[in-house]
This record gives sequence, C-alpha cells and structure tokens, in this order.
Amino acid sequence: MGRNTRKRRTPLATKVIAGAAALAIGGGGLVWANFYASAHEKNGGQNATKSGQAQVATINCPDVGQKLTKVPRKARWGVARELARLDRQITEAYSRLAETRQAQAGDANYVDNAILGPLKDKRRATLDRIGINIKRAGGQERDLGRFARCQGVPAEQPGGGDGGQNDGGQDGGGQNDGGQNDGGQGNEQPPADNGNGAAGPFAEDFIDINDVQPNSRDLQNGLAANGDTGSTGSFTTECGVNENNLFNSDNIIVAPGVDNGAHHTHDYVGNQSNTAFASDDDLNNAQTTCQNQGDKSTYYWPVLRLQDGTQEFDANDLGGGAEGNVGRILKAQQAEMKFVGNRTTDVVAMPKFIRIITGDAKAFTNGLANANTSFSCTGFEDRQVTDKYVICPEGSQVVRTSNFQSCWDGQNIDSANHRDHVAFVQPDGSCPQGFQAIPQLQVRLVYDVPAPTIENGQIKNPYAVDGFPEQLHKPITDHNDFINVMDEDLMNQVVQCINSGQDCE
Repeated sequence: MGRNTRKRRTPLATKVIAGAAALAIGGGGLVWANFYASAHEKNGGQNATKSGQAQVATINCPDVGQKLTKVPRKARWGVARELARLDRQITEAYSRLAETRQAQAGDANYVDNAILGPLKDKRRATLDRIGINIKRAGGQERDLGRFARCQGVPAEQPGGGDGGQNDGGQDGGGQNDGGQNDGGQGNEQPPADNGNGAAGPFAEDFIDINDVQPNSRDLQNGLAANGDTGSTGSFTTECGVNENNLFNSDNIIVAPGVDNGAHHTHDYVGNQSNTAFASDDDLNNAQTTCQNQGDKSTYYWPVLRLQDGTQEFDANDLGGGAEGNVGRILKAQQAEMKFVGNRTTDVVAMPKFIRIITGDAKAFTNGLANANTSFSCTGFEDRQVTDKYVICPEGSQVVRTSNFQSCWDGQNIDSANHRDHVAFVQPDGSCPQGFQAIPQLQVRLVYDVPAPTIENGQIKNPYAVDGFPEQLHKPITDHNDFINVMDEDLMNQVVQCINSGQDCE
C-alpha cells in the first residue's frame, strides 16, 4: 500500500496523548486498550465485581456542528476551526479512557471527575470562542454553553443519540428507518478491545446476509431518487479505485484548513488536490483520475480495513493507528459513480463546488437521523442493512452503497451545518417545498473481504470503516462526501442525458 501523499503534522497535545497510550501497550502502533472492567475477562481481581457506573464504553457529546444552522459566511472558517478543536478534545478525552482503566475500576466517580469535568471546561471555552466568532460577523448571539456537557456512555447502553441534549437539530425523521432498529442501540456492549487491536467492531455489529430481510430498506422508494417516471436517464463517470494511493485524514468540507480534521483516513478518487488546505481554484486546476477530464469532482469516503494485524503506512499516524484505525486498508475492486434523475420532474444543473455529505460519521452518538449508507453483498443487493456489517457467502463480495441528497435550495453551495442546503426526496419522489431536483449521486463500492467468523461471541478478523475513535467503528457511522467540480459543458451533458431518458457514460 502506498504512503500518504502528505506528511501528517501532529498537534503536540494529541501527540503526547497518543504516545502515552502507545507506551502503555507497547510498540507497533496504538492498540486501543480495554478501558473499563469486563465481566468477560478471566484474570479476576479487578473485574467481576465492578459496578456499572465504572463501565464507561465511550463519550457522547452534543454535535455542535449539526446545531449551528445559522453562521454568517464571514465566520464560517473560524467556526470550522473551533469545531475541529471540539473533535480533538473528544478524541483526547477518549484516549484518557483508554489509559486509565485501573483508576476507573477503583473509583466510580473517576470518569466524571478526571475526564468529563475537564472536557466540559475545555468545551465551554471553545464554545465561547465560537460565539464570539459568530457575534463579530453580525450573527445572532446564542447560548452555546449548554452544549459543553458530555456524558459517559455505559457499557450496557451504547449510543442513545445527541449526548442527552435534546436541543434542536437531531429530532428529524429516520430514527427507525428501514427496519434497522434492532442492532447495537441498547444491547449490552462487549469489551472495548475486540482482540484485533481496535475499539470495535464487535460480533453484534455483524449479520449474515441471509438473515437480512429482502427489501427491508427499500432503496427505490426511499433514499434513491430514480424511478420509472420523471427524469429517468443516468450518467456514469469512471474515476478508478484510487490507483494513485491518495489518502489523508483531512475533511475539506467540514474542517477546511485543519490538518487531520476527519480523525480517520479517506480514500479519494477524481480530484487529486483534495486536502484540507485546497481552495476552489486549487480543485478547479487539479488533475483528475476520471476518464472524462471535464470531471474534476472529488469523491471520497472512509477507508475500509481488515483488522488482521497489518501495519499500514499510517499505523503510527493520527487518523490511522494513533486513533484506533488499524489493519490492512482494502481498496474497492469497483467504484461506481452514477448520477440519476427524479421520479416526478426534470433535474437542473448542480452548481459548481456544491458540497454534499451523506451519512453521519458520528451516528453512534448522534442517533440515526442522518445515517443512510448501507451494506450488502453481490447477488443479494435487495437486502440492505445500515446498522450492521454483512457476512457474505463464498463467492460474494461486500457492497457499500451511498445515495446522496438530490434536492437543492437553489442558492447555496454549502450551509453552516453542511446539510441544510440540500435535502432528500420526499416519499412521493418530489423535493421539499423551496427545493429543486438535481442529479442524484449514487456511489456503489465493491470489496473482496475475507468473511469474518464469530466464535463464542467473539468476532475474528473483522472488517470496519475508519471513524472517530469514540464511535467504536460502528457500521452506522459510514458516510460519503462529494464536491462537484464538473465543467459547465459536462454538467449540461449530465442533465441532458438524465432528462432525456438516456444512459450515458
């Protein structure tokens, strides 16, 4: 596997914490330790008698970025940097959980006093700076301090959504979408270290594809916009499978100008200048892996890894092994990018540089409102599951599917929370009032993945998407990102093909 195209600059505070955790367990990259007492362990002493209060699985903080729906444009860059600081603070606090297992076992109040209390203080100061940024740019003053408090999620009560903060933005639909309400949200959580050097996934995060009900998540009548009426054509762009080994842990949409803003490693196809520091001009002047050179769009997603002990190029880097993303990076065997139409109307051209995120990298703690990517197997693609990784039979490959929002507000290429400027189609296929239909991007990724096995409740050689460390590599955190950098002629061709019912490449 090729190395990262840009050397990671490691912030000192995170370097110290990651280094301390690595020293605690030895060399070879950071292996995330079991950070609460487990009744399943056999070395006795500190384990079987510990109270549930000491068994903290992860940290659940309000996702402030999703709540900031009104941020003046002049303040967005500064706010994005402070939001990235909040993410770093959570990552560092989670590292403290990994380092202090013995202290937690001896003191039921340790997590509150030594981890969550200091985290709240740091978050409050950062939230104050966000408020100052917004106010200086002419925005409305808000009481952001109420989002400072985080919760420790007990081992037996993972997830739960939005850090116990019921203030706006996380109460939309989709919490029980497509029958995916039986996996991981409320079941007992296994020990944090799955035995493969990472905090998750666990046996409960996997399902045999034969046990998934067909059409339990109906893509044709749900998130997918295409159908037999309206604009029925399609346009497929061929951009390869990251043969150039372009990887980094930036996120130019959510954290522009912030090194390691994603805290996990991304695969990139299409645009070859996608870093956190790229301007729109940089993207426009970049090289592209797409066969049609008029498509310089950037398509990126978290890498899929096989947790088999492989020391990857990023084994000791932030975004990689230093934040619990370990194992062999699996490249997609196929990466299909298709744009389709709308079931009720023609589509209009996407504006250049529009940014769209689908799925939610923090869905384990945010709740399922924005979780919509799915897993399946070749030959079984009428069976789609959002909250499980799939175990495919011999000869079948793992499929990741992402259907993007395909309704646009007609004005903005981005929004403060990176979601409000676009929307999914409604159940009848139409766009919400005030939105117009644009081509829907559908991404289908196919992987050769050795089938994991489950023995005595333990998963052997699991695979997982990269993610924020506190999200425990849950499948519901899968997501996909897109910036449109097609030239005008190509976008017009896309629209013409779709509206005329042609299937173009």
